[in-house]
Amino acid sequence: MRILLAEDDSVLADGLTRSLRQSGYAIDCVRNGQEADTALSTQEFDLLILDLGLPKMSGLEVLRRLRARSSLLPVLILTAADSIEQRVNGLDLGADDYMAKPFALSELEARVRALTRRGAGGGPTVIRHGPLVYDQVGRSAYVNDQMLDLSARELGLLEILLARTGRLVSKEQLVDHLCEWGEEVSNNAIEVYVHRLRKKIEVGGVRIATVRGLGYCLEKYSDAARAGADAHTESK
Repeated sequence: MRILLAEDDSVLADGLTRSLRQSGYAIDCVRNGQEADTALSTQEFDLLILDLGLPKMSGLEVLRRLRARSSLLPVLILTAADSIEQRVNGLDLGADDYMAKPFALSELEARVRALTRRGAGGGPTVIRHGPLVYDQVGRSAYVNDQMLDLSARELGLLEILLARTGRLVSKEQLVDHLCEWGEEVSNNAIEVYVHRLRKKIEVGGVRIATVRGLGYCLEKYSDAARAGADAHTESK
C-alpha cells in the first residue's frame, strides 16, 4: 500500500516514515500543502495522512481540493489536541478519521490498517486463497497454517496481487504501489520480488502467472488448482 504523509514537523515525519516502512508500506512524505496538493493531483495513493497545520496551504484546503476532484481516497487527519473546530471542519470536508497530537504510534498504525482496508472496499480482514491465508491486520501470511517469512516488499506484492486476483497487474503498477518517489526500482527488481514470492506461496494450486511483456496475475484458486492438476496428470 502506498501512503502520502503530509507533515511539516521533520522529527514526527521521519519517525512515522520509518515505522510505516517497517510495516511494509511505501511512504512518500511532503512538508507543505502545495506539495501535498500537487502529489494528490498527479499520483495514486491508498491513504493520505494529513497534518492540518501545513505551511503554504492549509491541510483543510488540501482536503477540500481533494474532495472537489471527487476523490474517495481515505484521509487520516493529524491535528493539535485543542483544535476541536478544525477536527470538526475536517470531518465535514470528508476526512475519514483523525488523531490528536500527541498520539501512540501503535494506535496510528491500527487506524492506518483500518483505513487502508476500508479504501480497498471494506472487505474481510483475513483473505483466503486456497491454502494461502493473509491476515491484513497482522500483516502476516500462512500456507497450510505455516507462517511465511516474507519481506516488507514481498508482503506489499502479495497484498496487491490478492486485491486483484484473476486480473493482470503490470510491472508499472507494481512499481507505483511498492515504491516511493525518487526510488530507483527496475523491472528486473520487480521480477526478483515476484520470483521470491513464488517460491514461498506456490504450493497446492496457488499460482502467479506471468504474462510476458505485460505483468503478472494471481490466478483464481480454482483455475490455478485445475491447471496444476492437469500439469501433474500430463507429467505421469
